[in-house]
Amino acid sequence: MQTPATPPTPPGPPPSSPRRRPAWAGRNYTLLTGAAFITNLGSNGALIAAAFAVLEAGGDGGDVGLVAAARTLPLVLFLLIGGALADRLPRHRVMVAANALNCVSQGLFAVVVLTGRAELWHMMLLSALGGTGQAFFSPAAEGMLLSSVTAEHASRAFAMFRMAMHGAALGGAALGGAMVAALGPGWVLAADAVAFALAGALRWFLDVSHIPAREPGGGLLSDLREGWQEFSGRPWLWSVVVQFSIANAVVAAADGVYGPLVARDHLGGAGPWGLALGFFGAGTVAGALLMTRWKPRRLLLAGTLGVFPLALPAAALAVPASIGVLCAVMFLTGVTLEIFGVSWMTALHQEIPEHKLSRVAAYDWFGSVSLVPLATALAGPAESAFGRTGALWGCAVLVIVVTALVLCVPEVRTLRRRTKPVTTSKPPAPHTPPTPTEAPTAPPPSPDPERPLRRNR
Repeated sequence: MQTPATPPTPPGPPPSSPRRRPAWAGRNYTLLTGAAFITNLGSNGALIAAAFAVLEAGGDGGDVGLVAAARTLPLVLFLLIGGALADRLPRHRVMVAANALNCVSQGLFAVVVLTGRAELWHMMLLSALGGTGQAFFSPAAEGMLLSSVTAEHASRAFAMFRMAMHGAALGGAALGGAMVAALGPGWVLAADAVAFALAGALRWFLDVSHIPAREPGGGLLSDLREGWQEFSGRPWLWSVVVQFSIANAVVAAADGVYGPLVARDHLGGAGPWGLALGFFGAGTVAGALLMTRWKPRRLLLAGTLGVFPLALPAAALAVPASIGVLCAVMFLTGVTLEIFGVSWMTALHQEIPEHKLSRVAAYDWFGSVSLVPLATALAGPAESAFGRTGALWGCAVLVIVVTALVLCVPEVRTLRRRTKPVTTSKPPAPHTPPTPTEAPTAPPPSPDPERPLRRNR
């Protein structure tokens, strides 16, 4: 059984400097949190803007789904390569390059919308470029964040990070919806491009000196194979990823395609839909605040139970419920899913060796988003075949079924939180095959339980 590794202690501020932040919040953690706040502020408004840009250009629900699928397809195709590169190259350089690509793609998207020249293929192409940037960014960002804190403070640090991230989502969604209604979607997309530029500038100053250098050799396929062994040998890990491959797909269809259409036809347009998404953001902030205090012993059990309410927004849209009821449902969903989110991140930090974090994160992301392009592309045909109400009820039922099934995995019910750091193992050379003692099996429950999870990627 492989000994779980805890990342080396990240660099912090000099002892003589006055503390304006918690002692555990070092330079990297602070920069990562600030950059995530900026990008989430812009991106949550841009999600609304992209959907309404398609509708204003004369598109329908099927076209909204195609643009969403165009962003997700390259994300699926390049995630594994991005994870392997992020465990081999300096992670912050990968993040900055990805932010630059996102800045350019969103800037061009804004130009074609503002000049009135946006055609469906323009929007699909630029969305695909944005998805490519995210494919390289996400594994590097997750590995960088997980290595920025120590085991002792991991749960609180991840909760605070997610509180900042979702606080930005709260403001970004509400502000984005209001800006789309007042100024049009083009200006919201332009603001998102600026946000990517600012965040990339912050991430340029991340310090990777505490991360051991990776030895050359082995090649891309060897790195991917080693990451797969780590991923597939942990039932709690791959089972939750399979669960979210389905749950994320139906949520993407419900929130990304049907949600704007229901808002347009029954709720009053972009403003109310942005408000509902803002209430989801408020719920995630409240959930993160809760998780700074509450540390469930059985991390994945508590987190998975918190996934069931993910079915509620689709059900509310199917009715369709009033904007007040929808906002309440979105708030509750945000709270419970944040229990999962913090627990999931804590579990990865606790169980996965630092030198494999980005590759495992890539397999995690790959599985979790692999069905999203198909679901969003089929959202329009499903609406034609079953009606919008029937399609939304189907989304709700699927979330409940897959979440109930993942509770049948013993490790999901029993994985416990660790309260003491574990010994860090030296990263092997990429070309070195694992020894029998390095077989990536799930460790038994420890007497000191504690743990976290994730959602909303």
